[in-house]
Amino acid sequence: MNRHATTLASTAAVSSDKPPLWHRCRRWALPVLGLVVLGLLLSHAHKVDWAGAWEALQRYSAMLLLGVLGVATLSHALYGCFDLIGRRHTRHRLPRWRSWAIAVVSYAFNLNLGSLVGGIALRARLYARAGLDEATVAQIVGISLATNWLGYGLLAGSLFAAGAITPPREAHMGVDAFRAFGIGMVLLAVAYVVACFFLHGRHWQVKGRRLELPSAQLALVQLGFSAANWAVMGCAMYLLLGQKVPYTTVLGVLLAASIVGVVTPIPAGLGVIEAVYLALFSGTVRQGTLMGAVLAYRALYYLLPLAGGIVLYLLLERYAARHPVAGEGGHGG
Repeated sequence: MNRHATTLASTAAVSSDKPPLWHRCRRWALPVLGLVVLGLLLSHAHKVDWAGAWEALQRYSAMLLLGVLGVATLSHALYGCFDLIGRRHTRHRLPRWRSWAIAVVSYAFNLNLGSLVGGIALRARLYARAGLDEATVAQIVGISLATNWLGYGLLAGSLFAAGAITPPREAHMGVDAFRAFGIGMVLLAVAYVVACFFLHGRHWQVKGRRLELPSAQLALVQLGFSAANWAVMGCAMYLLLGQKVPYTTVLGVLLAASIVGVVTPIPAGLGVIEAVYLALFSGTVRQGTLMGAVLAYRALYYLLPLAGGIVLYLLLERYAARHPVAGEGGHGG
């Protein structure tokens, strides 16, 4: 091969190793989008009634805050059950308490640091320390994600279809279109259960990994636990708003704010969730009262559970160090 041909071949090899243009653009687009959104939120921060928010926080009784903390704890405990569903599906031999604890820790980190850190990386580390192989961990994470968002779709879709909340003008979406969107979400959840009923037992290879749908019975358990978790989250905000707004409205707004917070590449949806609440509750709840409730919700549902999650994470790491896995995958038949 001549010198020119060698150069062309090496150039082609280097080019083939480069990631596609879309992946390179997305790598920069998400952080830029996050900075733009954060800048817009900061530019409007002076318009928020911070004094009213502080007064609202001071009016909360200790009993109410303890009650909301109890509701938040229940929600985190319910989320921990998502990995027990994954345990049932994959049939791994890890103790139930350890699977549940790993899910609770990952959820606390997920809420505050993002899904890549909490939902995937931290969970993968803790399961690997427990002896599970990558394929099993991938199935557990997949079941957990499916459980969370299919239950979300069932509950949110039902509320949107029923007209529990009205989309703001900024959304550029009519009421009928919003209801149709909700119906589509419900149908997607129903389609999942139907697919599990007819296709359970079949296997597919996706990027070299074996994929199998759970049974229809387990799919219904997924929807039940997830819908219950989202409903409990709505209960926490409902209590903080003094039960002055209908529960279905509060839940619908929380569900809308949650999906916007996930889509926007800002850890914990900081500022984004608050903006959605202000937009959807405009004219319904005083701004100071609303911001006080949102700040209290962040403290009780995000920050305090994160502190508990850090302690639980350290305990899990200590347990793993004292009980090392003896070279087996930990996956049972």
